[in-house]
Amino acid sequence: MTSTVHRTCPLCEAVCGLTLTLDEGGHVTSVRGDKDDPFSKGFICPKGASLGRLDEDPDRLRKPLIREGDLWREAGWDEAFAAVKAGLDRVADRGSVAVYLGNPNAHTMAGALYGAPLIKALGTRNVFSASTADQMPKHVASGLMFGHPLSIPVPDLDRTDYLFMLGANPLESNGSLCTAPDFPGRLKALRRRGGRLVVVDPRRTRTAALADEHVFVRPGTDAYLLFGLVHTLFAEDLARPWHEVNGLAEVREAAKHFPPEVVARRTGVAAEVIVRLARELAGARTAAVYARIGTCTAEFGTLAQWLVEVLNVLTGNLDRPGGAMFAKPATEFSARRRPYSVGRWKSRVRGLPEANGELPVATLADEIETPGEGQIRFLLTIAGNPVLSAPHGDRLDAAFAGLDFMVSVDPYLNETTKHANVILPPPRVLQSGHYDFALLGLAVRNYARYSPPLLPLDERPSEAEILARLAMIASGLDGDLDTFVIDEMLRKATETAGSGIEGRDAAELRDLLEGETGAERRLDLMLRLGPYGEWAGKGDLSLRKLLDHPHGLDLGALEPRLDEVLKTASGLIELAPPQLIEDVERLRGKLEEEPPEIVLIGRRHLRSNNSWMHNVGPLVGGSNTCTLQIHPADVARLGLSGEAVVRSAKGQVTVPLEATDTIMPGVVSLPHGWGHAGGAQSVAAEHAGVSANTLTDETTIDVPSGNAVFNGVPVTISPTGVIIAH
Repeated sequence: MTSTVHRTCPLCEAVCGLTLTLDEGGHVTSVRGDKDDPFSKGFICPKGASLGRLDEDPDRLRKPLIREGDLWREAGWDEAFAAVKAGLDRVADRGSVAVYLGNPNAHTMAGALYGAPLIKALGTRNVFSASTADQMPKHVASGLMFGHPLSIPVPDLDRTDYLFMLGANPLESNGSLCTAPDFPGRLKALRRRGGRLVVVDPRRTRTAALADEHVFVRPGTDAYLLFGLVHTLFAEDLARPWHEVNGLAEVREAAKHFPPEVVARRTGVAAEVIVRLARELAGARTAAVYARIGTCTAEFGTLAQWLVEVLNVLTGNLDRPGGAMFAKPATEFSARRRPYSVGRWKSRVRGLPEANGELPVATLADEIETPGEGQIRFLLTIAGNPVLSAPHGDRLDAAFAGLDFMVSVDPYLNETTKHANVILPPPRVLQSGHYDFALLGLAVRNYARYSPPLLPLDERPSEAEILARLAMIASGLDGDLDTFVIDEMLRKATETAGSGIEGRDAAELRDLLEGETGAERRLDLMLRLGPYGEWAGKGDLSLRKLLDHPHGLDLGALEPRLDEVLKTASGLIELAPPQLIEDVERLRGKLEEEPPEIVLIGRRHLRSNNSWMHNVGPLVGGSNTCTLQIHPADVARLGLSGEAVVRSAKGQVTVPLEATDTIMPGVVSLPHGWGHAGGAQSVAAEHAGVSANTLTDETTIDVPSGNAVFNGVPVTISPTGVIIAH
């Protein structure tokens, strides 16, 4: 007795459809790609194929844990929530409360729908997340240029003739801030139709090996390279923006300081190569520039992301088929808002500005350790492991140990949650409904799919119910959070001109919503109000229609929609935001600096997605290991063999060497998310590795966004047993 079911894979940004076979006990016996999914068309990667193993990981927590001294005991849900309330009640000042949101929140309905109400209920500005260890430069650049931090253009992969990619390795990551199932297949199709793929990266990654051309670049110098391209477009009269913009003259003036022959010395990319690439971009019938985490997690990450879009604008490729375009997600409903800004408040200790309502995770330890009014004493973490993912993780490890109270919503006892007083584990993946609110706003083709829960809940609440109950504890209110949120959304929609339900009765509309849970009813509301929804007057999309189409719905190719997307005060693209033009001076100041002898960069693995997937046996081992990639010339020059000691200004690790000519001399690479110790994950403990964030420096950030710097970290390498005096 088996059953076949379908759902979206929630393990990375590719949103692939899966076909699962379950036995009569609800155990996954096989996982295949869903060939009837119109977006992923049967593509599957090793992570998706291991969904059943991850879902039934015996180390996942089933019941809440309460810590008493150094010991843990299982507790009932009511007792656990009572302990959380007691801990929060001891906090006299909500300014001493902080929240950390981990990467998996972007892959769950609960994280998307209940995070903001919970933060509002806690009444704190101390909000930190994985975004400032990953992608905040993209949000800030997009916000300042287009007026909204989620207005992020994506390359129109299926129609472009020329793709220029920096700091991205989608053959390993499956794509990031660019939702594209079977990214490898789409790149191969680009080349088959006569298109050209150029990859810029300090490593010859699997993606770079697939490309028509791979260009080595020194880590952290992407902004210089991009400015060299912009300089060439202006110098050779190749700039052809077809949108009206503000700031064209300011960008032209700024680019004068970065001619190819000057930036070549800083980047390691020959001037003639820079000039040729600029000409190719300008001359291609259609082209798109795409840059990801390698460029974001660098000292000039926001400038790099800004210059990516400057190039898309100057070559006439923004918002046109084959260029860089804006998705139209099915749940998009946003009234015009005030122009985007950063720095509405600042962190207490270092005075770092907020961005998107968040403070930089690079200053979280400062806020915990430094006495005074507003010192963080209560911390809530949701699906995150910042001890391994944030800069100088060893310092955070010690800081968490000194908190008065800590609560973690997490399925594992790990390097971070071991410090919690209460751990609240969400249910299994197959017990949870799934809709990709965030990721479908970055898709290379408009698409929607909802996966209802495949298995019933046991005695535990859903993750949505866990977060909702925490919000009610924090607010001191009684009632149903989903009803509060639905009523407020309906009130705004019925009062918004042109919404499709302007002037209608909100209570009557609420009664029309379908769904077994509050989360499903909220999804139904968002679909009906969205651009394809029946209440928007532009379609018939609703939760019912998605349930009737379990493989998903193709909503069409990307279409030009800049006029809908722009939310700047001027109504134009702001090509030269003052904050970024100001930061150009910082970039100029380091143009003539001598690069460090050796710098550290990160690395993605196909069978991993940060620290939380290292406890699945089939995903660990082989190429997915914690090694230091280093060029053979550096191995010989430094007299290394076997393993080596890597030292930075913040710490040191001893790690096995992997000599390879796929990495530039003077560059070494450690993968992210390793260093498992102190948790209760048996497989991860057997393959512990070392944490790259023992080496990273929390005092070095990308200034406009506050993003942590993980690429281009100066290090020294020595044989084991060698002592270096400082």
